[in-house]
Amino acid sequence: MKLLTGKVAIVTGAARGIGAAIALKLAEQGANIAFTYVSDSSAEKAVALEQEIISLGVKAKAYQTNAGDFVACETFVNTVLAEFGAIDICVNNAGISKDNLLLRMTADQWDEVMNTNLKSVFNMTKQVIRPMMKAKSGSIINMSSIIGIRGNAGQSSYAASKAGIIGFTKSIALELGSRNIRCNAIAPGFVETDMTHYLNEGEAGKAFLDKIPLGRFGKAEEIANTTLFLASDLSSYITGQVISTCGGLNI
Repeated sequence: MKLLTGKVAIVTGAARGIGAAIALKLAEQGANIAFTYVSDSSAEKAVALEQEIISLGVKAKAYQTNAGDFVACETFVNTVLAEFGAIDICVNNAGISKDNLLLRMTADQWDEVMNTNLKSVFNMTKQVIRPMMKAKSGSIINMSSIIGIRGNAGQSSYAASKAGIIGFTKSIALELGSRNIRCNAIAPGFVETDMTHYLNEGEAGKAFLDKIPLGRFGKAEEIANTTLFLASDLSSYITGQVISTCGGLNI
């Protein structure tokens, strides 16, 4: 039997990369998928992913919405509840990076990263916990980063947003554990996606690679596998934790 048969999962920022891999992995295990994308340029990929998920024999729908906007999240979650009937899993994956040295960073750049990476987690979690509390069950999975644990020069806004997700995750786990709602975070290391194309560029990529004990960059599917574990009953006694899926970078 599949691990998530009949469950309904939300995945934010899922038109490509890690988000798309997560949506597919959960669908392969029987979950119905509601996922978001934000830009018009991602619409074609979102529609293609929607059709690929449907071909797996589950329900799927792509929604163009901004997870960093509180009202938009409220509307989105209400729509998902009306169309899917429940929300069992919420994967807060939406994220961006606006790398810059602090000396050169603008307030707008800082705010954009915080809204997309951190405020979106608040927005979505705030909305999904009501139906989860009613059902007395749920799994919330927040995508942090190894950078949120270690920090990285030139990524202060990204690191701060991802560190904030860890603190938020632990607090929500404490608040909602008595309602049988689990909240965990994943801290991916360097994963090959469109967002991290620089990993394969010359000396910069080699410098990152040399720090990874497993000797390679991660794959989006490997982050999806960790997400599946936390979404399923295989992790039924795990909450408030940060799983570093990083090839040993955090040792």
